[in-house]
Amino acid sequence: MQAVKALLCKEHGPSSGLVVEDIAPPPISKDAVRIAVHAAGVNFPDTLIIEGKYQFQPPLPFAPGGEVSGEIMEVGKDVTTLSVGDRVMGLTGWGGFAEEAVVPSSKCFRMPDGMDYPTAAVFGMTYGTVAHALIQRAALRSGETLLVHGATGGVGTAAIEVGRCMGATVIATGGKADKLAVLKEAYDVAETLDTSAEKPLKDAVKKLTKGRGADVIFDPVGGEVFEQSLRCINWNGRLLVVGFASGTIPSARANLMLLKGSAVVGVFWGAFATKEPKRNAANFSQLFSWYGDGKLVPRISHRFTLAEGGKAIQALVDREVVGKAVVIVREG
Repeated sequence: MQAVKALLCKEHGPSSGLVVEDIAPPPISKDAVRIAVHAAGVNFPDTLIIEGKYQFQPPLPFAPGGEVSGEIMEVGKDVTTLSVGDRVMGLTGWGGFAEEAVVPSSKCFRMPDGMDYPTAAVFGMTYGTVAHALIQRAALRSGETLLVHGATGGVGTAAIEVGRCMGATVIATGGKADKLAVLKEAYDVAETLDTSAEKPLKDAVKKLTKGRGADVIFDPVGGEVFEQSLRCINWNGRLLVVGFASGTIPSARANLMLLKGSAVVGVFWGAFATKEPKRNAANFSQLFSWYGDGKLVPRISHRFTLAEGGKAIQALVDREVVGKAVVIVREG
């Protein structure tokens, strides 16, 4: 088969070390599909995997990129639900920053009518994570208050939208006032809080909630934000552990959970999608319905070519992105 171009990590380190090279097309298994990649989403795990700090680490060399969109060009012999020519989004884990990607059929969904390739490339990981977090892990109810940390990032903006679809009142936090201003205008959130200025954060949250605290807290940040969250959570509240963008993995003080009757709940969407594919598919059915109704509008603030993929990851590291960044692999 003809060689394909890929953005490769040949040694662990910063994004500036990534290089575009020709590689052999990845082999296809009997339960997978081969996708001609049009676009690839950029996510926080990409910043970790090239540094050798992610919980799953592929052998060198490899292409980062955990989600793609494109057209199916080949199906494995056991695949019956997808066909050559289908326009799809797929979850790769890594390998997405390339002209071709092989994806298990269970982690591949046909794109909704009217969705373009860049939008599809940034949809799966963030909205899939958020849907699992708020539906299965938090059981978010209409009328509850949802506090979203890291709200200007990809999962943060998705959490705002999904939370509102589920009837929650949303309070969004972030560390840069200018990005929060963009967020407030774009998503019309109830309130925003600048974590660099509102100290202690727990007091600001309690003031906005008339002393009750937040019912559900979506935390992809960790560190000090996690500790403050335990102190501004409502009775029977659920604190969702989504990630550690701060770089610090926090510890939960059991007495704070006891006093609030609250729960700290882990969110690992990748494992959920593998272990419970039918429930994951049901989540995406709901997400696609909301998208079709115009209630989910993924925001892409930065676009890059494949050769600029390292800059795409660095833009995430430098916190320049509001919503998502996408790598355009081929036009059309």
